[in-house]
Amino acid sequence: MYILGINAYHGDSSASIHKNGVLIAATEEERFTRIKHWAGFPEQAIKFCLSEAGITIHELDSVTISRDPSANMNKKIVHTLKNLVSAKAIKDRLLNRVKIGSTKSELARIFNVDENDIKAEINNIEHHRSHLGSAFYPSPFEKAAVVSIDGFGDFTSTMTSIGDKTQLEVLKTVIYPHSVGIFYTAFTQYLGFPNYGDEYKVMGLAPYGKPVFVDQLRDVLIFKENGLFELNIKYFTHAKEGVSMSWEGGEPKIENVFSEYMVKMFGPKRLKSDKLEQKHIDLATSVQRITEELIFHILNHLQKETGLENVCIAGGVAQNSVANGKILENTNFKNVYIPSAGHDAGTCVGSALYHYHHNLKNPRTEPVFSAYSGCKFSNEEIKEVLQKANVSFTEYSETDLLHKVTDKLIDGGVIGWFQGRAEFGPRALGHRSILVDPRREDAKELLNEKIKRRESFRPFAPSILAEAVEEYFTHSDKVPFMEKVFPIKKEKHHIIPAVTHVDGTGRLQSVEPGDRYYDLIKAFESKTGVPILLNTSFNENEPIVNTPLEALSCFQRTKMDMLVLENIIVER
Repeated sequence: MYILGINAYHGDSSASIHKNGVLIAATEEERFTRIKHWAGFPEQAIKFCLSEAGITIHELDSVTISRDPSANMNKKIVHTLKNLVSAKAIKDRLLNRVKIGSTKSELARIFNVDENDIKAEINNIEHHRSHLGSAFYPSPFEKAAVVSIDGFGDFTSTMTSIGDKTQLEVLKTVIYPHSVGIFYTAFTQYLGFPNYGDEYKVMGLAPYGKPVFVDQLRDVLIFKENGLFELNIKYFTHAKEGVSMSWEGGEPKIENVFSEYMVKMFGPKRLKSDKLEQKHIDLATSVQRITEELIFHILNHLQKETGLENVCIAGGVAQNSVANGKILENTNFKNVYIPSAGHDAGTCVGSALYHYHHNLKNPRTEPVFSAYSGCKFSNEEIKEVLQKANVSFTEYSETDLLHKVTDKLIDGGVIGWFQGRAEFGPRALGHRSILVDPRREDAKELLNEKIKRRESFRPFAPSILAEAVEEYFTHSDKVPFMEKVFPIKKEKHHIIPAVTHVDGTGRLQSVEPGDRYYDLIKAFESKTGVPILLNTSFNENEPIVNTPLEALSCFQRTKMDMLVLENIIVER
């Protein structure tokens, strides 16, 4: 049975394909369009998925979409009438509803077939159930508490549940206009980071300040005794005006959702061009701190309600790796699973799995600890690209290549590393990565000067051999998707300064044997004694590179020292 999962007409548009519940391929549309967080219909991602499965559109059994316009319809109507929601907001919602309902005609268009010839049934899976499915069904747990926390989807911002074998039982929901995702986004905008998806910048800034505004924020984000929360909507505009978003050219843009009341209570907003002052940094610290408190508040009530030891987490707020790293020490859960694409892109996978397991009651498949489900290119394909570009290169054996790359790293080189199938999710995990020696004091400055040109407060991440995690970090856990931040042991700070954040933490990726990236780190360890590489995404203010040509282009327009494409090396 083939199921095509789609996240469409929403930020981080994506597609996946499963055969009998086993993932064959999954990717974000942004990897093809080269526009960050691309929204719209994931045309190229769908074509890629069907090609990887080796089937045509006629062989699909089902298509799932991670949106259900009919969900919470009564609540939507009551809210609209009660709050006199603007005509523009109503129009935007209706247009989006029409688009979501045109899936079969869109598929017919992109494959140039008659709509009536597509036998696959279309299944709308509510947004948060899709998030829940993306976290629970790939997890190793037969039974677990499952939670989805994000901005909004189908009029809901938070959903708690119990996953038991194939079934997901919803327990509680938080309905529009209350949303911790909107809370975090509003303060991200207020702090001068206006782009869709900029919340990670606030998380990176937070360790530099003090949480002096937490008490004041308790008037904005209100904890409830039932383990949920509410917003004080005086601080926001979305309750009456809606969340105004545009998708011009496929790039999602969101207007400010904070109100003049927020400005009145917290002072003038910071413009993007304004200098970051201590009050801005302290506010970022406070926003992160109270968000963590709320996540633990939700999880502790959920654990008490369910009595379970395992928890699975998804939704945009689940991308808060700082909070994720603190879950086990701040709750009574003993095990946590977070997928590689916990954000909205992952709902394509979640909707397909929800339909296959929950609706059709098919048995679970093997747990997923790999994010490598995207495009792959052979050495021959890579050489053809380089020859057409008239670029000199050398092909190496595996042993010689690892030796040459590690020597370049030790010599201070910045390496573009391109291998295997691309990662699914927002983080490079050693298949589309830029690598540097983590022992370098100047690594951050080196990377920002040569390639990234990003804010100085943002950290770089350590990829570490799985067996060495306990040696370097205060917590020992499986972290395959770089989804958690852990404290680095104090005695190791001076050894790996390039990946030790200002607060002594690192957003780690634990790398298991069996992957070529593991072999590279192992080779580096054999020469230096350090089982870690600095890993950042292979891009320059764009989506992570997807193809050899994009990798070559990034290499050529930056000051990268070496480009590694499978067994082929290009040097300056």
